Amino acid sequence: MFDRSNLIVVAVAVLGALLGLLAGGFYRQAPEKPAPPGVSVLRKGDMRADPALADLKGQPRHLAEWDGQLVLVNFWATWCGPCRDEMPLLDHSGAVHADKGLQVVGIAIDDVEAVRDFLKESPVRYPILLDVANGVDPSVIFGDTRQVLPFSVLIGRDGRIVDQRAGSFSQASLAAWLQPHL
Repeated sequence: MFDRSNLIVVAVAVLGALLGLLAGGFYRQAPEKPAPPGVSVLRKGDMRADPALADLKGQPRHLAEWDGQLVLVNFWATWCGPCRDEMPLLDHSGAVHADKGLQVVGIAIDDVEAVRDFLKESPVRYPILLDVANGVDPSVIFGDTRQVLPFSVLIGRDGRIVDQRAGSFSQASLAAWLQPHL
């Protein structure tokens, strides 16, 4: 049934499909957008910014509260399906690796009431902060020049940006991203 010519046809088809997926991902990637005037965009190795952000009770919070820990900052929104889908994974990973100094912090780029309503139905154990009055999308400051969500930043124990990642995580990709730093 399967002779050499059939095997070659299947191999070429699989290779073509893989190249198509790769090219499709490359071409669908959102273009970089220039940062607003006066806004510095952080890159790997830079000291993290510390914008004032509100918690769900309206109290001001700063990322400096978690200095000395490995901090996974996840920018998300309630209208972003992949953001919502990865939140249980982030919540679980934060709990599992808390003893290794990992702290997950969510920063919602969204309407305050929409965030509160969503979290009533889908609570997480990690802190959720809101950008309510800073005027500049904080994800851009942290390197999200394509302005796509979810966007995650890993901040080392020394407060420096260790890595940045656009897109959602799978369990395997999150584990691989975190492992060298735990």
